[in-house]
Parts: sequence; C-alpha cells; structure tokens
Amino acid sequence: MDLEIRELRTSVDGTSLGIAGGMHRAPMPTSVSRGLFTLARSAAGSLGLPEPSGVSVGGASDGNFTAAAGCPTLDGLGAVGDGAHAEGEHVLVAALPERAALLRQLIDEIRLAAPIPL
Repeated sequence: MDLEIRELRTSVDGTSLGIAGGMHRAPMPTSVSRGLFTLARSAAGSLGLPEPSGVSVGGASDGNFTAAAGCPTLDGLGAVGDGAHAEGEHVLVAALPERAALLRQLIDEIRLAAPIPL
C-alpha cells in the first residue's frame, strides 16, 4: 500500500504531488484480543445480553498501538450507533446503559481472570 501511494502522480499540468509520512500503525491480529473477547462474551452472558460478535474492519485505532506492544486489546466497546466519522454519525442513546453494564462486567471479569489469557 505504501509503495502504491508513493507511486501516485498528478495528471494536471503545473501541479505537483508530495507524499510524506508513512504507515505507522501495525495491524491488530485477532490473536491479541482472543482472551479478552472470551471474557467479553462471558460478561455479556452473565448480564443476559446478546453475545458480542467479532468483526474485522479495515481501519485503525489507538488499539493498534497497544496490540503491537503485546497488550491484550479489544476495540469497539463504545457506544452503539452508525455512520462513523460521517455527517450522519449517531449514537443509540437507549443502548448506552447496556454498553456501560457490559464494560463494568468485563472489568470485573478481567480482575478475576488476571493475568488475562491470550
């Protein structure tokens, strides 16, 4: 991907294209989150909530940094909604109490399971 970006050329006379920077976020392999994801599913089950489903997305978050450092990492535990980073982005307010309860229960499960299994 980096090479393809650096090979971009402008087709507009009198213009130039400068490329700076580079790839700075390592991928976040599912192996880094496996143990935490198991705990998140357990936490949801103990609350009677639907079991979380894991997804892979093409993007990056600060979780990429913690995962690259070898720290067990889950991403996507925040608010439920749609339209991320777009004009129509929104949060489902009614889902906030469940998400907060899930996060609290997950923290409790992490404390009991320490160290976190990978």
